[in-house]
Amino acid sequence: MSSPTPFVNPLALIGQTFIDFLSTVGRFARFAGDAVQHCFAPPFYLRQTLRQFIDIGYYSLPVVGLTALFTGMVLALQSHTGFARFDAESAIPTVVVLSITRELGPVMAGLMVAGRIGAAIAAEVGTMRVTEQIDALTTLSTNPKKYLIAPRVIAGTLVLPLLVLVADIIGVFGGFMVCVYDLKFNAANYISQSWQYLEHRDVTSGLWKAAMFGFIITMMGCYHGFNSQGGAQGVGKATTNAVVSASILILITNYLMTGLFFAGK
Repeated sequence: MSSPTPFVNPLALIGQTFIDFLSTVGRFARFAGDAVQHCFAPPFYLRQTLRQFIDIGYYSLPVVGLTALFTGMVLALQSHTGFARFDAESAIPTVVVLSITRELGPVMAGLMVAGRIGAAIAAEVGTMRVTEQIDALTTLSTNPKKYLIAPRVIAGTLVLPLLVLVADIIGVFGGFMVCVYDLKFNAANYISQSWQYLEHRDVTSGLWKAAMFGFIITMMGCYHGFNSQGGAQGVGKATTNAVVSASILILITNYLMTGLFFAGK
């Protein structure tokens, strides 16, 4: 006769899930603290950092540029569709430039880079973990966090604002092309309207967001890759977790930073 299945207390499941979540947050906080510390302490691996600048920045330009271009074009079309109902087409240049510089430029660039770079970092570092290359670095008296993590975090934090600045320019240009060549706006009036309501804080807030997004993307990729285990399956899981967690944190951080920069305005 089989023994009865014991009753599982739902409160115990909730409590265990909460404890596991706090444990994960604590491990990540310690990892991030160590990584940031290594970013400011010598020795600095300049060649590794330059390589990450190229991988994260230069090779991400095509996908970020295309995303920004079509985002600006679609935004202009959708704004015209809505504002035409209220005879407010003159507000389209302002809406496009503010939406791109404040929100869409940083967020879309961050999400695209998270999908490309976050996955690549997690896969590369994860493969080094499961093939014991990270252990080999330790054996050779090389700190793996300083050699592998710090260059990626430095490069991601510094290069993503540059990518977002390029994305802002391309996105606004995409809206300009649609409005001038498709919707028959006057080009001089469009540019004047865009500059008239664009403030310094609109651009700088997006660049600060981009720096934070770059930190999040590289940190999540490094964390999940560094702690991967279980062979190829573990590396695949780490790659997925890196992209998903980075994307979610980008959206959450974007909301918090928007409230910080523009609260009460």
